Amino acid sequence: MNTSIYDQDLGKNSANFQPLTPLSFLERAGQVYPERLAVVHGRLRLTYEQLWSRCRRLASALEEQGVGRGDTVSVMLANTPTMIECHYGVPMCGAVLNAMNTRLDAATIAYVLDHGEAKVLITDREFAPAIKEALALASTKPLVIDYDDLEFPQTGEKLGSLDYEAFLSGGSAEYQRGFPLDEWDAIALNYTSGTTARPKGVVYHHRGAHLLAVDNVLTCNMPSGAVYLWTLPMFHCNGWCFPWTVSVVAGTHVCLRAVRAATIYDLIAEHGVTHMCGAPIVLSTVCNAPDADKKPLEQTIHFMTAGAPPPETVLAAAKEAGFDVTHLYGLTEVYGPAVVNAWKDEWDTLPASEWAALKARQGVRYTMLEALDVLDPETMRPVPRDGKTMGEVMFRGNVVMKGYLKNRQATEEALAGGWFHSGDLGVIHPDGYVQLKDRSKDIIISGGENISSIEVEDALYKHPAVAGVAVVAKPDPKWGETPCAFVELKPGSIATAQDLIDFSGKYLARFKLPKHVVFTDLPRTSTGKIQKFVLRDKAKQEAD
Repeated sequence: MNTSIYDQDLGKNSANFQPLTPLSFLERAGQVYPERLAVVHGRLRLTYEQLWSRCRRLASALEEQGVGRGDTVSVMLANTPTMIECHYGVPMCGAVLNAMNTRLDAATIAYVLDHGEAKVLITDREFAPAIKEALALASTKPLVIDYDDLEFPQTGEKLGSLDYEAFLSGGSAEYQRGFPLDEWDAIALNYTSGTTARPKGVVYHHRGAHLLAVDNVLTCNMPSGAVYLWTLPMFHCNGWCFPWTVSVVAGTHVCLRAVRAATIYDLIAEHGVTHMCGAPIVLSTVCNAPDADKKPLEQTIHFMTAGAPPPETVLAAAKEAGFDVTHLYGLTEVYGPAVVNAWKDEWDTLPASEWAALKARQGVRYTMLEALDVLDPETMRPVPRDGKTMGEVMFRGNVVMKGYLKNRQATEEALAGGWFHSGDLGVIHPDGYVQLKDRSKDIIISGGENISSIEVEDALYKHPAVAGVAVVAKPDPKWGETPCAFVELKPGSIATAQDLIDFSGKYLARFKLPKHVVFTDLPRTSTGKIQKFVLRDKAKQEAD
């Protein structure tokens, strides 16, 4: 590389170059807005000065236990103040936060503790039964610290020799952060949902967490002092980086242990909530709540939802209730959402069907994502921008993971060709908006024709009796595979399998119609995603 006059005597030093990290957001909020309300949890209130102090105590106490750069601190916590504190206190001492899914079984928890080499485990008493069994199975023997939620007491037994509050009291509020040494240093470890194989450990760095946290402010229109209600699990992609985002605007975290419509409406009314996140099922739960649970919204609430686009009926109900819904898309490997359906004012006047079609698109890249495209995975060339030609959705930029922990082959495959391969199949429209059509493993190949399960689901969702639907491939001796729809009906609604098949015929070509309809409660993850791998197994069993 040729040097120029701009390379002479203009080197980096501590005055002009500091590693990017979201830890600086809390430090600033604590210094500039010390008396502003930072955390609400039941009757508990923490100011930013208090939150910053507690996080420094946590970092100090961990360091006293020999925890340092590159050590893993695992946590099994609900959406509580302690979970927020761990997002700052753990990386302050250089360690890596591993926030575990609270719905995991003991064997998987044991695997995560061993694979991540957990040095410390902070655990809520609610999850004691699974954690106790996991600790017996795990080879790793971390220091166990129990968190006792005094606002919402739990009955689970204490498993460790230390209590969280007592542990904090041993730390210093004057602790001086010395980390990260490099913005490429790991800040978090998140495990993907395991299906047929072991979950993979996705590693985030400080730079990516900093950038996506700031981008959330831009994408979600968050003003100074925004009030954020925790309807999204903080263990899920580190709560899409919102534990760090809220500090950017010195906003208020309103904690929520469990998603219940009545409680959500109560907290919205009491605290003036302005922003929420969650899967479409959360939005549906809030909008379809009994009238007795609802309260009128005195302010517009910005609701960010990711995953499958919400059904048209849910979007309409949300709009009427006062929720401004923004559709996001992403994966664990890109720090949560990194794509937004950037809405244009002129679309508001479109007919309902066109409005809903535009709302269903995943959208365009976040400001901090350098590139998003739909590529042919064989040639790595972009597909035509015609809204029809399918390819694989790929990401490139600073909010893509470092890689998979201790899995070189999977990392190389995922990042091959200088792009992160999402495994999602989609199209790109002439205006550059991406729209998902399926996961590569969810495409149904029937008689040589590709059928998008999402397209079939969209047609069934239009039926007024349908509350939830998932379509998977069912083995067929003649066609190879045919669409099988698993359907959840709305309470009090009635529909037959033939009713739904006939109804979907209004929107689908004949070969795309579901050949089988099964009425059932849909299996979901703790973040509301439908577990299609469970349904694929059921469809296969029925075919055997």
